[in-house]
Amino acid sequence: MSTDFASSGSIPVTVYPMGYPAEVRVPASAYNWEGFRAWAVSDDYPDRGKITFAGGELIIDMSPESFEEQGAVKSEICRVLTQFIREQRLGYYRIDRTLISNKLAGLSAEPDSLFLFQRTIDSGRVAFTPEAGRPQSSKEIVGSVDWVLEIVSPSSKRKDERILRDAYFKASIPEYWLIDVLGDEIDFKILVPGDAGYIAVTPLEGWIASPTFDRQFRLYRQRDEKGYWEYTLEMQEG
Repeated sequence: MSTDFASSGSIPVTVYPMGYPAEVRVPASAYNWEGFRAWAVSDDYPDRGKITFAGGELIIDMSPESFEEQGAVKSEICRVLTQFIREQRLGYYRIDRTLISNKLAGLSAEPDSLFLFQRTIDSGRVAFTPEAGRPQSSKEIVGSVDWVLEIVSPSSKRKDERILRDAYFKASIPEYWLIDVLGDEIDFKILVPGDAGYIAVTPLEGWIASPTFDRQFRLYRQRDEKGYWEYTLEMQEG
């Protein structure tokens, strides 16, 4: 994917793919964290694409999601974790287009998936911003969620592996799943906070432990009868 760099205000703006800058209208007020948040929950915010404010940068990714890669992996992660979270009555799992914002990290982003314990909500560690005219509804979670997932695409590699890895750490998010299936082998990392940044949990006999869910996971794939990749997320206690 090609990258176009533009400059508005004092921050860089990155748009994927080439050709979209003229079609994405960003108000001047959105070139700081508070202004971006206001734009992100307004009626003027784009209906498609993934827009991130992190690392002092505004990143606009209008690339469609891959059917066989990002979409397939996300569906499998959602299938396993949604069922597990519901059975255990742990909290709330959400997929796509849920905005999380953290002032300390200067972050506003829409992870591929996120998870919140009920106890995190009860503690006040997060707050929900009411939608204008619909106080019972919210488009933004402010604070530190318990878990996030990003699935790397050709256009999101720098953002997911560098910018968001740093921003999610600064936002005190306890666990970050980073999955890259673009290569010959699956690169599945469970990242947890270290002294100066996230560190990857060391796999044990192919299994990776998740402190958040108190389970071990492994992810693999095989071709189905039509030749498409079929992903399987396995989970076990331990």
